[in-house]
Amino acid sequence: MNTPTSMTRRGFLAAGTAAAVSAPAILRGVDLTKEPVRLGHIGLGTRGWDLIRYTGAIPEAKVVALCDVYEPHLKRGADHSGNPEAKQYKDYRDLLADPKVEAVVIATPDHWHEQMVLDAIAAKKAVYCEKGLTTTIAAAKRMRAAVKKSGTVFQLGHQGRQLPATAEAGKMLRDGKIGPITLIHVGRFFNGSKERAPWRWYGYYSQWDRPDPKVVAKQVDWEKWLGASPKIEFNERHFWHWRCYWPYGTGQAGDLLTHEMDHVQSVLGWGIPDTCMCTGLNTYYLDDRQVPDTWTAAYRFEKQASMVTFEGCMNSKREQPPEYIGRDGRLIFNSIGQSADRFWVYPDGPAFPHMQRKPLEATYTYNLAQGPKWPSHMEDFLQCVRTKGTPKCNIDEAFVEIATALMSTESYHRKREVRWDRKTEEIV
Repeated sequence: MNTPTSMTRRGFLAAGTAAAVSAPAILRGVDLTKEPVRLGHIGLGTRGWDLIRYTGAIPEAKVVALCDVYEPHLKRGADHSGNPEAKQYKDYRDLLADPKVEAVVIATPDHWHEQMVLDAIAAKKAVYCEKGLTTTIAAAKRMRAAVKKSGTVFQLGHQGRQLPATAEAGKMLRDGKIGPITLIHVGRFFNGSKERAPWRWYGYYSQWDRPDPKVVAKQVDWEKWLGASPKIEFNERHFWHWRCYWPYGTGQAGDLLTHEMDHVQSVLGWGIPDTCMCTGLNTYYLDDRQVPDTWTAAYRFEKQASMVTFEGCMNSKREQPPEYIGRDGRLIFNSIGQSADRFWVYPDGPAFPHMQRKPLEATYTYNLAQGPKWPSHMEDFLQCVRTKGTPKCNIDEAFVEIATALMSTESYHRKREVRWDRKTEEIV
């Protein structure tokens, strides 16, 4: 979801492309420009279009195949693949059978992730899969088992993992620079109109021009798009706005909360929380959406004696960057989790900072220019395909991501606090 005050996914794309063009080609001792990783892209909608525009522009990758069940998206992806000879498919299984493809980028609605990942592993392809990982714990276990058994290089698409500020912040927090951490605030906010509601765009973020649904119905293979989800007649709102409906994803949990909680995991590495209490409500966008527009979740980390709160609101422009609160101060990042590339440390201050005569001064400022240079999240994946290394958001980290997110949806649906059973790896 785009916000006016933070780096959007498009911003990430532009920054990543610029960095890739200017960065040294040799990474982890491998010159990927001599043998680019041959990619097949599955899913070329909103996020998929971002990704193919990126991989189609860097020398470390070569797009050799692409697949989408909606003809305009397939054509759009081909136009930006950087390779006019890239094969086009409407069935992802045909793409997986293409011997030229050695790695796939999956950016489909979440309800397709498990089957596509399992089929890609069976076809001996490395896998980059967009977040959230999947929609159930059982599916996540099957995916994890398949990745580990096969030794497949797997990366979950959390681009916040490419930002080295998380490493520096984590070290400072573990060294006790702000004292014991008892509370962490994260959140996501967006303020649209009812005519331009969140998740109601058409084919790309904040694109509001509605295509003729009769034409769309003829251009999409609706049965393939539905997959294993409930069989219904073509529904343009489900097709374009699938994040609003439970059969295809997990709403704010898989789209927004997962970014912010993955930031906490990147910084502190605490793993899956012990408990979660979540509630949600459609407070403003009273259309036919099933997924709440307002979402709050509170997590407990009992061993660390700390809590994390997530607030999701689609009726405000106020932003909540990750804020780590300790006994002796606060460490505050500059943006939402997926693009938080710098931070400041402040001493503890009064409850109402605007009432003091002069603002608090930071005791530490992270210097982005002097920090380490990390590869982009996609470059990290491409390097690991060649070196058989372990990506930053590997399958174990992906499992933490999805278990954390699904704890919030389970709490919401059960209308009670839920707990993570570490022996059975179940939400109870």
